[in-house]
Amino acid sequence: MLRSVLLSLLLSCSVSLGSSAVILDNGAPILWAQTSSQLSELPMLNGTVTPNPWNYLHRMSLIRLTIAATDTNMGFIGSSGTASPLWGLPLQLSWMLTSGRLADPTGASTCGVQTGDPMCISTQSWWGCVNYFSSVLPFLSAVQQGFMGAEVQVQLLLPEGEDFCTTYADCAARFPDAMSKWDAFYQGLKALVDSPLPEGVKKDTLLGLYWAAQMATSAGSSACSTRQRHYSSAETSFANSWVSTAEYVAAAHFQSSLENSAMFIKNLPGRVLKASTDSSTSPNIADLSQEENHTLSIFSWMSTINSILGGSLVRMWKSAMCSVTTREKGREMLGQLLLNPSFATSSLLTIITETSRSC
Repeated sequence: MLRSVLLSLLLSCSVSLGSSAVILDNGAPILWAQTSSQLSELPMLNGTVTPNPWNYLHRMSLIRLTIAATDTNMGFIGSSGTASPLWGLPLQLSWMLTSGRLADPTGASTCGVQTGDPMCISTQSWWGCVNYFSSVLPFLSAVQQGFMGAEVQVQLLLPEGEDFCTTYADCAARFPDAMSKWDAFYQGLKALVDSPLPEGVKKDTLLGLYWAAQMATSAGSSACSTRQRHYSSAETSFANSWVSTAEYVAAAHFQSSLENSAMFIKNLPGRVLKASTDSSTSPNIADLSQEENHTLSIFSWMSTINSILGGSLVRMWKSAMCSVTTREKGREMLGQLLLNPSFATSSLLTIITETSRSC
């Protein structure tokens, strides 16, 4: 039943040319209802939780459990139940699944392919590798910080021949900066609940901790870079611009709630880009929607301009995002840039310069 549901979903995605990426099903991430809502529902061996993060449902379960365990502390972020910045994680994973980016890019196996094992996340997938870190590290840190209960032991399964960290201690030893920043995020979340600070300051502070952890995680996931050789130049260029765009989002303390994340992620390309056609026709790829083509165009423009300026566009942006007020303006600007095709990219540098004067 589960396979038939997913196959129907992927088939509908593949034939809906010109539509945006599918990331939600009845308002929730793809196959959310099929994931574990309790830690006890995951595989366990001798008292140790042993999920397989290379299975889509298991990996999504880690994120679902992390959101559920921390949600009671998120009241100052928003009261909707979907305001937590952690909601960006399952939507990214949903998009990677339905766009085919978790499948084996080498074609050597049927991992992640609808005619093979659609729940499989290929260890050869650059996207699946990068997402491993942003799914596993926050989960392991949440367990370590006591959000899942006392003395919970976790040992993630590891595919034969692979070398990923599988426990909190292992990940903390290999990626100390990323794990320490996730610890700081959860510790900050606990401290801010009863803090006398104004709600807006508490919210901005937590989002700053969240994005510090995300960016440290992104730096750690550079270990995945060799897997980019399996993709076309068009897909690799998009992947690199996707990573660099996070610098702007992080500096603006974007609140990656369910609603906010969906608004942006649904406009990411709904399939893997190809070398033979997409390199020459971007940003006017026929079978992608206007919104997807616009997103590709903006990502490419931001990456290119920053490269031409020797990295100064990112530095200028970070410098301008110096206060709660300027970060709010920055989030509005990003929304205009990515969602409004009529917004003039040429005005971005002027706006950044004007914003930075208030710092």
